[in-house]
Amino acid sequence: MSPVILASQSAARSQILAGAGVAFDKIVSGVDEDLVKARIQAEGGGPRAVAQALAEIKAATVSAAQPGLVIGADQTLEFDGALYDKAASLAEARARLIALRGKPHHLHSAVALAQGGEALWSQTASATLTLRDFSDAFLDHYLDLEGEGLLGSVGCYRLEGPGAQLFAAIEGDYFAILGLPLMGLLDQLRQRGALIP
Repeated sequence: MSPVILASQSAARSQILAGAGVAFDKIVSGVDEDLVKARIQAEGGGPRAVAQALAEIKAATVSAAQPGLVIGADQTLEFDGALYDKAASLAEARARLIALRGKPHHLHSAVALAQGGEALWSQTASATLTLRDFSDAFLDHYLDLEGEGLLGSVGCYRLEGPGAQLFAAIEGDYFAILGLPLMGLLDQLRQRGALIP
């Protein structure tokens, strides 16, 4: 079996892979994400292009120094055509959720495989999520319940937790919403000898 490395700090991505029965090591890519975002946006790329570029660069960077197949991944949030980064504080998270309340936004989740410093495959999946028109009382309760843990998600929610109560509608792949488009990745890992076919 080919060794597999996840070039991500994300606990959610690690849980998804482990839950699917994929054995892997974890190595942080060290990629300057802000620099990549700025470059892609300067070239006219939107939030979807940013996610794809970051996934590919993370995978290629780690694979240049490590043997085996390297998985890179990234997720961006697009709202009213703008790219949003993770909130830096609970106050910013509150403001973000108020802005999204009652409206749709898009999550773009990208995954890439690389080996020997070269990208082998990538895929980007998008989902549309619409928050319900929740009350301020619910929002305050939610923020108290989740605390700073929600700052790890660009949308300030965990769909697999109490954040599910924020939504009126969700369209898209569940694993992509969690941050890792899984089905295509598993197929690629099988084709490349990292999983039993």
